[in-house]
Amino acid sequence: MPRSSYLPLVALALLPCAIASSGDRAQVFQVCLKFCATNYCSHSPRLDLPLRLAWWTYLDDCKYRCMHEITNATEQKRQRGDQRAHVEQYYGKWPFWRLLGMQEPASVLFSLLNLCAHVKGGRYQQKKLSAGHPMRAYYRAWTLLGINSWICSALFHTRDTPLTEKLDYFSAAASIMFALYGVGVRLFHAYDFPTRWQLWTATCLTAYITHVTYMAIAPRFDYTWNIIFNVALGTLHNLFWLAFSVKYIHFRRLLERPTTFLLNYYWKPGALAIFTTFATCFELFDFPPWRRIIDAHSLWHLVTAPITILWYRFLTEDGLDAEWKRREE
Repeated sequence: MPRSSYLPLVALALLPCAIASSGDRAQVFQVCLKFCATNYCSHSPRLDLPLRLAWWTYLDDCKYRCMHEITNATEQKRQRGDQRAHVEQYYGKWPFWRLLGMQEPASVLFSLLNLCAHVKGGRYQQKKLSAGHPMRAYYRAWTLLGINSWICSALFHTRDTPLTEKLDYFSAAASIMFALYGVGVRLFHAYDFPTRWQLWTATCLTAYITHVTYMAIAPRFDYTWNIIFNVALGTLHNLFWLAFSVKYIHFRRLLERPTTFLLNYYWKPGALAIFTTFATCFELFDFPPWRRIIDAHSLWHLVTAPITILWYRFLTEDGLDAEWKRREE
């Protein structure tokens, strides 16, 4: 009988002693982890190639094994009618089945769907907009930042390490910040006013650099501040586009038009901003992953992919308005 096969017995024996706290702090987990590290790590063959390629260590593998053995035992207790047994989080994450070394394969897949949405949307947009369009370069930069952020997201959900975590969080903040920056350039017509452009660019750049610097040098990674910062950026972005869509708010939606002029598609960005806000509800209503595969966070990644395509369609439609063409002539 392989040594690793003892893990279910250890987990089952200690489950009644588990304390009502985070899974990785529970006594049952700590004892299982110690048993595995002592008896499995020093006597087992090399880890499988996919695990080694994904930077798994023997200790990481022990954590994974103990987490799932305890979760198996918990689910068995619930099936027998014990409603007090519930699935715990471990190191801040729900237990997921790994695939080829990927910790959260569903989130990896859906991150790649968002990556494809940016690639497809960016190509479509760049083909449609003329080389001299004032917003073309900004939209191209947003595409590249979006591609980068979803690559980092896929890496982070493949393996959660301090490096991949920072890459994911910082690249996501850059993408959200640039989306806000881009809508500011578009709605404030900063592309035609150098002083306005300089002030807006300096404001956004300073805010992002300050955020990243603080997150990088803080004694502990400040998850709460990171959420506040990104939510604030996303809210401002959505409010700007909502203002664009409210016909009673008068401002120059196009530079050469009066403040009361409304474009035929004026309602679209407001609708997309509302859809985007509703999509974030998946992040608020967290739940243990269905069959240890799909959780609320992965569903959020799933629904943002089609919304991204719709954003590209709107921005392209806006960029093709006849007023832009007359401006370039």
